[in-house]
Amino acid sequence: MSRNSRDGKAPVGFATQLIAGGTAGMAEALTCQPLDTIKVRMQLSRSGRLPGTKPRGFIATGAQIVRRETPLALYKGLGAVLSGIIPKMAIRFASFETYKSLLADKKTGKTSLGGIFVAGLGAGTTEAVMVVTPMEVVKIRLQAQSHSLADPLEVPKYRNAAHAVYRIVSEEGAAALYRGVSLTALRQATNQGANFTAYQEIKKFAHKMQPELTDLPSYQHMAIGLISGACGPFSNAPIDTIKTRLQKATAVPGESAITRITNIAGDMWKQEGVKSFYKGITPRVLRVAPGQAIVFAVYERVRGLIETIKESEEADRYSE
Repeated sequence: MSRNSRDGKAPVGFATQLIAGGTAGMAEALTCQPLDTIKVRMQLSRSGRLPGTKPRGFIATGAQIVRRETPLALYKGLGAVLSGIIPKMAIRFASFETYKSLLADKKTGKTSLGGIFVAGLGAGTTEAVMVVTPMEVVKIRLQAQSHSLADPLEVPKYRNAAHAVYRIVSEEGAAALYRGVSLTALRQATNQGANFTAYQEIKKFAHKMQPELTDLPSYQHMAIGLISGACGPFSNAPIDTIKTRLQKATAVPGESAITRITNIAGDMWKQEGVKSFYKGITPRVLRVAPGQAIVFAVYERVRGLIETIKESEEADRYSE
């Protein structure tokens, strides 16, 4: 979302994207991690399989986690998320701007709606391969543990993110950190394709309706991010549920990735029905949509502050 498309300024640098994106990502993670933990538990849950029973809802799932494992359990996997959030956001925004520039019209410098969507697909795929997949494998392993944080004698298999990485690599090999990379890439690609396209178009409309504003206020960035962030989860919920179950399970020797994916999907269909593919959709939307609202609002604000500081420093140098 560089300003060059609106007012002729040069694209923001990678360092700015790193700082603004990393800050935005940390704000999102700290705010929304409990909802993500509830979503993962719902996706892994087998409740509702027996005739006449219903799957446990997100409020009941959250209450069960708090009751059995203390409120801190809602933040399981946070270390893995925070350790990957800065490079993830830096790669997301930097790669999006790069792909967007490559797809821009050479004469006008503007990128079409289709080009923005493709740039979003590329950004999502890039972040999935470089950061998101290993981060989520570790996060899901930590979140899936139902041990009580209130009982020091109940020792979990994975103590923290670093220990989880060590155990996974030593027991299953480094390739285990990339289990589900194809599904993760597909999910992230569709997420960011829809996310960036909706955000850019709604933002463009907001500027058109308010031509007197050079920059939109933060609450408008937040509202636009909320709307754009809700687009992805509804379009790829089955992919995310299958991916979660795949990454939680250990590999079966001699079984290919496509076979594992097919077996998981087939088992879900036979044992739990079509609704199982949408388990956790409520907390996922409640986590992703506000998360994107926070990301875009914080990113735009921090980026704007950095640009203002840079412009002030340049003006001071010229005045000397």
